[in-house]
Amino acid sequence: MTCPKKDKDMEVKEIREHHTPSAGIFFTVDSVLYSKRSPYQKIEVFENESFGKILLLDDLVQTTEKDEFFYHEMLVHPGCVTHPSPKDILVIGGGDGGALKEILRYPVETVCHVEIDSQVIEVGKEHFPWLSTCLEDERVELIISDGLEFLKETGRTFDIIFVDSSEPVGPSAVLHRKEFYMSAKARLNADSAVVAQIGSPLYHLDFIKECSVTFKELFKFVRFYMGPVPSYPGGSWCYVFLSDSVDPLTLNRNPLSDLKYYNQEIHRAAFALPPFIKEYIQ
Repeated sequence: MTCPKKDKDMEVKEIREHHTPSAGIFFTVDSVLYSKRSPYQKIEVFENESFGKILLLDDLVQTTEKDEFFYHEMLVHPGCVTHPSPKDILVIGGGDGGALKEILRYPVETVCHVEIDSQVIEVGKEHFPWLSTCLEDERVELIISDGLEFLKETGRTFDIIFVDSSEPVGPSAVLHRKEFYMSAKARLNADSAVVAQIGSPLYHLDFIKECSVTFKELFKFVRFYMGPVPSYPGGSWCYVFLSDSVDPLTLNRNPLSDLKYYNQEIHRAAFALPPFIKEYIQ
């Protein structure tokens, strides 16, 4: 929501994302770069002095130029260094292209990128230039489709499925349901995994617990892990690694050396959950 604010007779526009009725995060708006509604959601991009370009979907921050690497590195690299030899990758969601950017650092053979909203892709190509570069890579196939429908209809299988969804509302709601994860599991090769973002340990703990119950019904290894994302609710974010045969506590290769946040020490620390989460999801 855009709110005018008076400061010494000068109007300053702000974006405020409320995480509860009484708490949230705000950004001043230097300029509005894009603001339209697609058939699925409201899409906005604006410029902020501290965070650079910021993408919002239905008033919720999805990515920023300043801190995208925290989220995308932690979503992608734990799975890629844990899997014995990832070749065929599926990304569901992630229309800004940040996850795609990290995956393509590895010698994968194919990356199938499924995004429901073509308008998010077009906005990403214009305002987050890494997406255009990634889509030009011959290993990448972009498919505009509903993620669950794609999983049900495709005959392809994958080494890692990354679920780069937004919050469990609107077009992303289906990506958080048991039916979706059952369909994802059916599309896995041997020694494969599903890796997903799962929310804020501060604001979404009940949801994380609910997901934990579902995941443990479907997978042998259910490993939650955490990392900071300054622009996300609470500043800390939770992810989950799901597999029947691969345990992310054992690395199969060393992490890449040119990353901004993720490394081997971070990997080990990320899976060490604090007591308030560990006790809640057991």
